Amino acid sequence: MVEASTAEAGAMTTARRLRSIFSGSAGNLVEVYDWFAYASFAIYFAKVFFPKGYQTAQLLSSAAVFLVGFLFRPVGAWLMGLYADRKGRRAALVLSISLMCLGSLIIALCPGYAVIGDAAPTILVIARILQGISMGGEYGASATYLSEMAGRKHRGFWSGVFYMTLILGQLGAALMLNLLHWVMPGDQIQAWGWRIPFFVGGALAVAVFWIRRGMDETPSFARKGAERASTLMLFAKHPRAALTVIGLTAGGTLTYYVYGAYTQQFLINTSGFSKPAAAAINTGTLALFIICQPFFGALSDRIGRRPLLIAFGVLGSLTAWPILSTLAHTHDFWTAFGLVMAGMLIVSLYTSINAIVKAELFPTEVRALGVALPYSIANAIFGGGAEYVALWFKQAGHESGFFTYLTVMILVSLAVYVWMPDTRKTSRIVED
Repeated sequence: MVEASTAEAGAMTTARRLRSIFSGSAGNLVEVYDWFAYASFAIYFAKVFFPKGYQTAQLLSSAAVFLVGFLFRPVGAWLMGLYADRKGRRAALVLSISLMCLGSLIIALCPGYAVIGDAAPTILVIARILQGISMGGEYGASATYLSEMAGRKHRGFWSGVFYMTLILGQLGAALMLNLLHWVMPGDQIQAWGWRIPFFVGGALAVAVFWIRRGMDETPSFARKGAERASTLMLFAKHPRAALTVIGLTAGGTLTYYVYGAYTQQFLINTSGFSKPAAAAINTGTLALFIICQPFFGALSDRIGRRPLLIAFGVLGSLTAWPILSTLAHTHDFWTAFGLVMAGMLIVSLYTSINAIVKAELFPTEVRALGVALPYSIANAIFGGGAEYVALWFKQAGHESGFFTYLTVMILVSLAVYVWMPDTRKTSRIVED
């Protein structure tokens, strides 16, 4: 089987690899754009969907809805992970982009609380549930698709490229926010301008839908055995791999959402920066963060995945408290920029390779479910809960407690990194 796989991989030309990776990753960009448009514009539409109150309470309500979307990501991971392992990676990717498109258009068109009352936040929750299911399925299917299309020699590099597309989507949402700041006053964004990015996201999703319909299926799925993927198979036959995914994800995803998403609200609500200044810091750090991903990914192809993960765990746990406590009291733009960028560089050691590490832990028959479901469980609890937990600590008057929480969770993941094997050497992906 391995010999056949190697021969088949030999026919995988560079052009075909690039075309396949583009087809799979284009949807990542659009889905993440739609997902983070919510986080980027929550500071504006929180007042539209929730009753009047002081700013932190409204942000807490919008953060709770953001968390609802995360809580449904495991549902999407479970359903579409099974679908991808049974019906194909391509079929799952087409379905996921369709659901994200629908969720974005619902948010764009939904009237506010002043017009339809309690129905407004209810519809918002429904839209986020659809997006949560979509994102849960998208990550596992696309990471699996990439891992099976990329060659063994440069799989870490392509993992970094894969993550670039994810962050480009988030950067696109941030750039949209900066663009609207430039072309219209804040009161117009508050009134109706925040709907624009969701219309744009829906239109882009339609374009990706047509691209994905013409994707190639992966050689791995085409040659997989007759064993039917199931949830029982995942946890009965691969419990260590599934628990490893949860553990290695917890600290990494929490750190990423703190520095890559929550700091924008942190800079406004705690440090006292203006909304445009906070958005500019978020956009600039994301742009530099993107550049780092393929370089760290390529480094893992040389020295292994595990050394990078351990380096993240050590540096992340040592710097979380100093970075956030200093950021809370600074009013200088460039100091704030440097602090956020430092956090982003450290978490790059995790983000650049996390998708491929998960895929390398599982065999073909259960790979999409194995990548998606444990990851989504950890991501829902720790990534999706990051903003809500941070605001809860702030509202309780103990914001520094969140800094401790972040440090502890990185240490938990560090223990997993020390314990787990280096998947570059033990990969269960047989294709070249």
